[in-house]
Amino acid sequence: MRLVLLGPPGAGKGTQARYICDAYGIPQISTGDMLRAAVKAGTPLGVAACKVMDAGALVSDEIIIALVRDRLQEPDCRNGYLFDGFPRTIPQADALRDAEVALDYVLELDVPDAAIVERMSGRRVHPASGRTYHVKYNPPKVSDRDDVTDEPLIQREDDKEETVRKRLAVYHQQTEPLVNYYKSWAANGDSRAPRYRRIDALGSVEKIRDAVLAALRS
Repeated sequence: MRLVLLGPPGAGKGTQARYICDAYGIPQISTGDMLRAAVKAGTPLGVAACKVMDAGALVSDEIIIALVRDRLQEPDCRNGYLFDGFPRTIPQADALRDAEVALDYVLELDVPDAAIVERMSGRRVHPASGRTYHVKYNPPKVSDRDDVTDEPLIQREDDKEETVRKRLAVYHQQTEPLVNYYKSWAANGDSRAPRYRRIDALGSVEKIRDAVLAALRS
């Protein structure tokens, strides 16, 4: 099973990725994790990436693709892999295609913006323990207080509505075009094209998990 998981921030990609990886015995491949590992190991690609990042620039698609190709040679990728947060842009998708990295599926978790904003902006966190709440779906017993310690809960910067809307805007501009990219590729009859599947990612985690696993069998 070799796939790309697409969807806006807050769509539940991390949760569903774990279910998929457990079901198929495949690793979840994050470009961020790969970059950190390569830099820490001091590999030639890691050294090149480190120089770019130290200069405050973005790591090139060429370096990212080279890291991906190296990572896919590892033994744990023998049964497949799940790309998490990659590709993010059309040029990255083109580079992945040109490198002939095989994909079986592209799975889109579709959640309306309004639901994402409500889901993320309603989160509250107890900083010391990491316990999380939601003002609507999992409220604390006392408003804005941790159930165990009665200490104040906080709203993380990433969860503030303004930040969430900015992240959604970036997703719509940069990453959402990949949906049409992969749909079109699948529709043109190319045998190398991955199958595209859209999942309605509203509802319980278990309901979405069942829909995801069923889509990967179809």
